[in-house]
Amino acid sequence: MTDRLAELEASLAALRAKIATACAAADRDPAEITLVAVTKTFPVSDIKLLSQLGVTDIGENRDSEAAPKAAACAAAGLTVRWHFVGQLQVNKVPSVAGYADMVHSVDRLRLAEALGRRSGAAGRVISCLIQVSLDDPGQSAGRGGAGRGGAAPAEVGDLAAAIAAHDGLRLAGVMGIAPLGEPARPAYAQLRQIAETIRAAYPSAQVISAGMSGDMGSAIAEGATHVRIGTALLGGRPPFLR
Repeated sequence: MTDRLAELEASLAALRAKIATACAAADRDPAEITLVAVTKTFPVSDIKLLSQLGVTDIGENRDSEAAPKAAACAAAGLTVRWHFVGQLQVNKVPSVAGYADMVHSVDRLRLAEALGRRSGAAGRVISCLIQVSLDDPGQSAGRGGAGRGGAAPAEVGDLAAAIAAHDGLRLAGVMGIAPLGEPARPAYAQLRQIAETIRAAYPSAQVISAGMSGDMGSAIAEGATHVRIGTALLGGRPPFLR
């Protein structure tokens, strides 16, 4: 076993234990939680090792890094489910629509329409999560401020309808990022309420993508189904090596 494989295996075991503890506290089954390994700045070799360990849900936040990684993994014959978790500009949609299985950051109608057109033309169906801004409305509006993104809660219903109307898209649920410098639990409680409203109208929209290395427990307590983990699994981020 290589040193890096052993390192990832140990980190994964510790992470799985933390997920199990958080689920026990919330009276949930750990099998309900999908671990998305956020591999930004880490090389394709780490994705190959994670795949050996059974982690095949991979998250990236920039197309310039994700697209070549997706191509390299495909060439290596890896079965990877790609999650695009960062802010997505419309001009990057043609590329992202070619490999992303789930886009976590759909936060405006123009983006949803562009994804729908491109995925439909490619004969693909992309699962979409509505990114909801959980920041204080006085500090952010609509797009979440400071580059964090997110639709205002009042915009979520119209955005859900637009996504559901596209044959090339599947409305899968919601995503949120807790505000900086504030307790995460209240924000994730708000996200859970919004998720329940969406589910009432679209029963298949079951995903709540919430929680990262520092606030995963709060997210799981409030119903997260997908946690996006980078540092706790892969360690401190090195310069990206292709």
